Amino acid sequence: MTVRSGFVVVANRLPVDEQVTSTGRQWRTSPGGLVTALLPVLAVRGATWVGWAGGVGGAPEPFDLDGIRLHPVPLSADDIECYYEGESNTTIWPLYHDAVETPTFSRRWRDAYRAVNERFADAAAEVAADCATVWVHDYQLQLVPAMLRARRPDLRIGFFLHIPFPPIELFMQMPLRAEILRGLLGADLVGFQQKLAAQNFVRLARHLLGLRYTGTTVDIDGRTTKADAFPISIDVKEMEELAASSEVQARARQIRAELGDPKTVILGVDRLDYTKGIELRLDAFRELLEEGTLSVPDTVMVQVATPSRERVEHYEELRVRVEREVGRINGDFGGVGLPAVHYLHQSYNRSELAALYCAADVMIVTPLRDGMNLVAKEYVAARIDQGGALVLSEFTGAASELRHAFLCNPHDSDGVKDALVRAIHVDKAEGRRRMRLMQRYLRAHDVNRWARSFLAELGAPEATG
Repeated sequence: MTVRSGFVVVANRLPVDEQVTSTGRQWRTSPGGLVTALLPVLAVRGATWVGWAGGVGGAPEPFDLDGIRLHPVPLSADDIECYYEGESNTTIWPLYHDAVETPTFSRRWRDAYRAVNERFADAAAEVAADCATVWVHDYQLQLVPAMLRARRPDLRIGFFLHIPFPPIELFMQMPLRAEILRGLLGADLVGFQQKLAAQNFVRLARHLLGLRYTGTTVDIDGRTTKADAFPISIDVKEMEELAASSEVQARARQIRAELGDPKTVILGVDRLDYTKGIELRLDAFRELLEEGTLSVPDTVMVQVATPSRERVEHYEELRVRVEREVGRINGDFGGVGLPAVHYLHQSYNRSELAALYCAADVMIVTPLRDGMNLVAKEYVAARIDQGGALVLSEFTGAASELRHAFLCNPHDSDGVKDALVRAIHVDKAEGRRRMRLMQRYLRAHDVNRWARSFLAELGAPEATG
């Protein structure tokens, strides 16, 4: 018998990691801001999360974990290739990130994207109680709101896009453009990271579909869809407590010792993705070394590049280019046991990341385009000593909130170099002032506020208990 819920979250992945033990398959709740933000809502309401559990082929039966009902959706190898790696990450992802890499268009991928979105909509319709609230997430599932409304017009449907939404001239390249737009307009509320994205969305509704809008509210089929900005954030308190722990503080000291106790540690932490500007960052660092503005071993860079979508061609090529440039810098400027760039192509747990944040004098976050960038916020929250400095791309959503970072245009190598040098040499009192102001903002705008504000705007009943 299907358990039906008054609150349903629909996302590409379930918020769990699978662990295979001697006693069989076990599940553990994944760490992450979205899960943390929604736990109070989900647990109190006996809610259900619909998503892929990982793996290929048939999905596990629905199960409960930490007070949440998890409803897995199956994906075949062909689904992963065409819906996920293809349409989602080789068509939509680059197009929505200002076409930093040229998107590839494929009818086969579009058909798979449509079919998988139907599968997610069917699952959500099955588990949602009468007049339930359903919150759909991100670019992989943009067709779900309209599909779900066709099946269940009684539902209150919200959608949140975690990545940027492109301007009209870029969106119009999409062969699936009208279908995606109608899909999103199936929601009662569409949330974006920034106000400009919401404005792009309603203008596109008029330009492409001829629909009327007032402000950021679109009239469609005798009802309305509202678009607005809800900048996502992090669990600030959790990061502060983690950074303050004796284990993390000891590890931070150890990291600096392992790096040779340099005067300045520059840190980058990114998924290995072409939108993150890693190559341009390395170019700027190399030029500063060439000019003699910075030198090794007084200054070292640590670049964590978490593996990402390694079966997608763009990502394979990026890894080759990044590793070639790291080798070039280390060959020209490093010494025996003294690399200029410590390059780490691996994933780290939150404790190790917090230690890296605490050890770094400067965090450099220079995406060419980013919906938000939570790493920048994590670094600020982790600096409980109010030390450190943040160099931040103007083209992140975070730049409109963390205004006391050293902002730069990542396409302008001289601008990146200037921001980096200013961050390294900032007066200590001025650095503390900047960090204090950013921390004050983050504490008032954490991930819990994000979730509450979206659900309040959607008209979802408040969680109690």
